[in-house]
Amino acid sequence: MSKSIDYGNMMHRAMRGLIAEVLEDVGANGLPGEHHFFITFDTRHPDVEMADWLFDRYPSEMTIVVQHWFDNLIVGSDGFQITLNFGDTPEPLAIPFDAIRTFVDPSVEFGLRFENQDGEEDDAEVVDLPDLDLAEALDLDKVEDPKPETASDDPAPAKDADVVSLDAFRKT
Repeated sequence: MSKSIDYGNMMHRAMRGLIAEVLEDVGANGLPGEHHFFITFDTRHPDVEMADWLFDRYPSEMTIVVQHWFDNLIVGSDGFQITLNFGDTPEPLAIPFDAIRTFVDPSVEFGLRFENQDGEEDDAEVVDLPDLDLAEALDLDKVEDPKPETASDDPAPAKDADVVSLDAFRKT
């Protein structure tokens, strides 16, 4: 029997479970209203699956945007799979929940951040977004090749996924 309750790991599992529940609902029903997600993950995690050219471009961390065009969103017990467009090329990704560093839904000013100190378990926290200038925090000047928006059920060709840096969320 342990000598204390491990609240940190319990919170970690609960918050990743919340992400799983949200993604399951989006996979089944689509994104409601103006909701969209910025998900930053550790590309070095051993269970991340992505194209070699994407890993070469993002060797440590990558942020994906789940908004206008995505396909094959499948949520499992340990992570999720999704196909996104990069330069008009659909690419499948497999992202374990343990690889996620931030999950942000700017439409409702909600965010989660998972910090990892070397050798320690992740510490999870809710990010208080109303105090942040979201454009500055997401460093939207670094968005790569933004494309015009299209509705998800529009038969027009799929567009690029926007990739942004969320370094402003990192503790120093």
